[in-house]
Amino acid sequence: MHSPNFFHRICFAASLVIATLTCPASTIHAAPPPAAPEPVPPAERPPDSPQQLFAEAVQLFFAGKPAASAQLFDILIEQRPDLTPGLWQRGLALYYAGRYDDGRRQFELHRTVNPNDVENPAWHYLCVARATSPEQARAELLPVGHDARVPMREILGLYRGDGSKAEVLAAAAAGDAGQRRNQLCYAHLYLGLYAEAAGDTAAAKDHLLKAAGPFGMDHYMGRVAKLHVLLRGWKLPANESNSAPQDKGT
Repeated sequence: MHSPNFFHRICFAASLVIATLTCPASTIHAAPPPAAPEPVPPAERPPDSPQQLFAEAVQLFFAGKPAASAQLFDILIEQRPDLTPGLWQRGLALYYAGRYDDGRRQFELHRTVNPNDVENPAWHYLCVARATSPEQARAELLPVGHDARVPMREILGLYRGDGSKAEVLAAAAAGDAGQRRNQLCYAHLYLGLYAEAAGDTAAAKDHLLKAAGPFGMDHYMGRVAKLHVLLRGWKLPANESNSAPQDKGT
């Protein structure tokens, strides 16, 4: 998931600091969110500036502290409510903090600035499924425009109820060899999240270990897969724990 705004750039900078901790991220892409504040030189930046709050919230998230991360995002949107729609990163923190209703609302808002990103309705689905049921989540699935990334069309079909796991994996394994690892990272991430929301822990573990291990990527959503594994207490094989190539996509 990504949006081309100031906070996305800070997110990438913060990710470099935490690269040793934890599928291009979702474009969670497209329409620009409301204008973000101009960067302030670090020496002139107050402790509670929006820029610092965002960077610290991202650091806490990937340090395995989603509840604390979500609290900092809450402070950020209290200061700058106009930034709320663009903060899909807050939605992920809310999901992992177990604040599913708040996460649902965040992704509904994010749709207003990023209407063509399949990952947004996927995370909305996951929040609703965990708060209520997969059936209710499917009934409330957010509409989305065209997302050309592979395998987003197939992931949308699965979450919508007219696609399959096999279709997601087939799409991800096709195409340019240089893109397959990234495509399979996304495929296994969203298959694992979908399985977990349905109560299938074994399938969730299988897919997420693949997203974090053999198909791991070093971008925001690749790190989300690693964070998920960390939070669930699952173990990656030693030779796969640091196997992700360096990638600047998000």
